[in-house]
Amino acid sequence: MERLRQKAEQMGLFLDDSQIACFQKYYEMLVEKNKVMNLTAITEKEEVIDKHFVDSLAFVKTGLETSGKKLLDLGTGAGFPGIPLKIAFPEMKILLLDSLNKRVRFLQEVIDALGLEGIEALHGRAEDFAKQKKYRENFDYVVSRAVANLSVLSEYCIPYVSAGGYFLPYKSGDVSQEIKESEKAVKILGGEMEDVVSFEIPGTDIHRTILKIRKKKAAPKRFPRKAGLPSKEPIH
Repeated sequence: MERLRQKAEQMGLFLDDSQIACFQKYYEMLVEKNKVMNLTAITEKEEVIDKHFVDSLAFVKTGLETSGKKLLDLGTGAGFPGIPLKIAFPEMKILLLDSLNKRVRFLQEVIDALGLEGIEALHGRAEDFAKQKKYRENFDYVVSRAVANLSVLSEYCIPYVSAGGYFLPYKSGDVSQEIKESEKAVKILGGEMEDVVSFEIPGTDIHRTILKIRKKKAAPKRFPRKAGLPSKEPIH
């Protein structure tokens, strides 16, 4: 885990021994659970550190404040980037949302084992919780490492962001065309592309991008539409 400490420092993030111990325990639980259910195709330790842990922590590249902020990790899967962000920034309040219950149970096991507070794992679909007053437009930041097209992802995520907050999708490869094609959807949903933060994971040739989409106004109540529709008929 010294690799993680060094790479985090290269991004200006300093992890203490207790935080490193949390990441070690998380790694062990991830690999063990992965033997009985498909959480990740990446299990080799250095790869997990680079492609999951350091990648998740690259949130720091956005330059956004973390203290007292509420963050939703939508489609969190095995807990990325939400759990690494909670370990690194314990002052953040974090909600992990995933549609597969057995993944949510694993996330809760991790939260309990690491003694994390101010973080909750919730089972459900994005389009359902987005209609509830408790969650809609109630988060400073919404992050997602899901591989969905940006127009589709925006429809699911932007309704959760409060006015002045940010939708922060993690992307790889050249995203210029995807950004262009999603401009209308982002605008309709009340967002505005503020910045494109591109970087390489320290010590690797892995190129990543985090988009900073600022929420300017409330999303129309009809969004997100019912399950399956955003991907079949993206907003153009």
